[in-house]
Amino acid sequence: MNRNRIVIIAVAALLVVGAGFWVFNSVLGDTQPASGPMTAIPVAAQPTSVPDPTAEPMPVTPAATDQPTMAPVAPTEAPTAPSAETPPNEVIRYQIVADESTVSFRIAEDLRGQRIEAVGTTNQVAGEIAVNPSDLSTAQIGVIRVNARTFTTDSSNRDRAIRNFILNTDQYEFITFTPTGIEGLSGSGALGQPFTFTIRGDLTIRDITRPVVFEASVRAESAERLVGVATTTVKRSDYNLQIPSVPFVANVSDDVVLTIDFVAQAVTQ
Repeated sequence: MNRNRIVIIAVAALLVVGAGFWVFNSVLGDTQPASGPMTAIPVAAQPTSVPDPTAEPMPVTPAATDQPTMAPVAPTEAPTAPSAETPPNEVIRYQIVADESTVSFRIAEDLRGQRIEAVGTTNQVAGEIAVNPSDLSTAQIGVIRVNARTFTTDSSNRDRAIRNFILNTDQYEFITFTPTGIEGLSGSGALGQPFTFTIRGDLTIRDITRPVVFEASVRAESAERLVGVATTTVKRSDYNLQIPSVPFVANVSDDVVLTIDFVAQAVTQ
């Protein structure tokens, strides 16, 4: 074997080894752990019945002078217009309890010739809800954040591929859902009664944001505790989530089902 051929074979071998090393690190290499515990982004609940204490007083029109002026009376029950120091007691703020909640994705794929459903879950989720039980139409949902670095499936190799190659969690640690509207929620609440409604918002995965609609069902176990589930289906292609070429895996579905099973606990002001 001449010298030139030996050099070519050696260079080719180095390229193969280098490519293999790159594939291992980019698909199956170690990933960064979660940067810290999840915290909820507060909802700025602003009931319209409570005036802004810093606002300028409204001018009195002549017609308004015909109305009697009510003197302040010491309330015998809970005040209907709390002071700036005391949050309005008709609005209850709840925060998702991570230890009792899960976020999951489901996606179909062929694994070693068999059609299966791969499921990934995490409890690293945070969010806040503000509800006036006497008027559910004013309910607000804050930004929901999920730590993508903590998803686990039944395969550690799949987990590393998801974190390294598909979701790039070293660079994009969080998946966020920013609600923009709630539809189908009205009336007053009752303990134990489930309420179904839709939540519209923007879902951000990596650096791509798309509008999605979650179908939700929530019930109050008590005045201090909500339980619920919200589900949507998104297209993997909408977020440019590419599947690495690995042995034994083929025909990965474009549809991904996302589900949030949550418990939310009332928080004190």
